[in-house]
Amino acid sequence: MMNTLIEVRDLSKTFTLHQQNGVVLNVLRGVDFSVAGGECLVLHGQSGAGKSTLLRTLYGNYLPAGGSIRVQHDEQWLELVGAEPRDILQVRQRTLGYVSQFLRVIPRVACLDVVMEPALARGWSRSLAQSRAELLLSRLNIPQRLWQLAPGTFSGGEQQRVNIARGFMVAWPVMLLDEPTASLDDSNRQVVLDLMNEAKHAGAALIGIFHDRVAREAVADRHLDMTPVAVSQEEYADAR
Repeated sequence: MMNTLIEVRDLSKTFTLHQQNGVVLNVLRGVDFSVAGGECLVLHGQSGAGKSTLLRTLYGNYLPAGGSIRVQHDEQWLELVGAEPRDILQVRQRTLGYVSQFLRVIPRVACLDVVMEPALARGWSRSLAQSRAELLLSRLNIPQRLWQLAPGTFSGGEQQRVNIARGFMVAWPVMLLDEPTASLDDSNRQVVLDLMNEAKHAGAALIGIFHDRVAREAVADRHLDMTPVAVSQEEYADAR
């Protein structure tokens, strides 16, 4: 029995280019997939195929033009398209994790606190959260002398690894991963692949973008081909 945790049906997303006479770009069209606990779906396609747009739409950063995004949240299906903002926030706190390439650095907050925050938001004790955060930072080779410093002072690679530690701080039923291994050296990349496989074994459904073939092959159970469908002249004329 497949334990489906996220289901997407006929999802579309358009962008209107107001600077260019209101030309409408169909970035996502008729996207359909579902992902079960314990599997990783890898989004496949050239740059510009809409992979990052899809992740941002799933997370609620972009409003889709049409279709359905349903997640298993608190043991029932919740439709995210058109959901109340408070429901989206609950989903982001408990159900849907997002690891992007970039850390939105919170000024003057210690690295350890940045990593612990998702666990504290779920009501973990500070000591339990701190021990988990220290373990992750150690595994990701962030030197202990940096733990009390603000990540704004770190190198790009260190910031990325802090962001990954934060992303894996708590168990997420569904995880969205936007190039988590980009620009990491081999040893840190392997740590991230291990964290992903641990999340899968714990029952998470993963959806990810990996330009790195080694990483892709290490975690992918299935691929979703996102090569854009050719737009007909009529559609282009209609869009204009």
